[in-house]
Amino acid sequence: MKHLEAVPAIRRLDTNRDALFAIDVVGDVAPADAENLFGLLEAAYALHPRIDVLVRLTDEESVDWANISERTLRQGVGDALEHVVRCAAIGEPRWASYVGGLFPKALPFEFRRFGSDDEEAAWRWLGARPA
Repeated sequence: MKHLEAVPAIRRLDTNRDALFAIDVVGDVAPADAENLFGLLEAAYALHPRIDVLVRLTDEESVDWANISERTLRQGVGDALEHVVRCAAIGEPRWASYVGGLFPKALPFEFRRFGSDDEEAAWRWLGARPA
């Protein structure tokens, strides 16, 4: 049964825009999920040096920050600061304040948070829709 518990908590969402990286975060995020996310983002940056990002938080979730390597987090933040143009977050994660602390106060990209009931507005803001 252990293999059934290993379902990825971060899932890529298909969209109608190539330069939009959209994900669904469902459940608890383990260090392996974070590593996978940063790998997917690196591939997206290689294809499109400037991207928009949509993060949909679907379920009550937690993140095992203590076991994600500091080097991985630094690299992920640095890459985001270099490549992200706009970021829409849908939902209210319990760990949002921690993530906010990883980034500088003045972001070089636009960031907007949307409530779970306002997902359509987030997609509109990014000029996209799910495929």
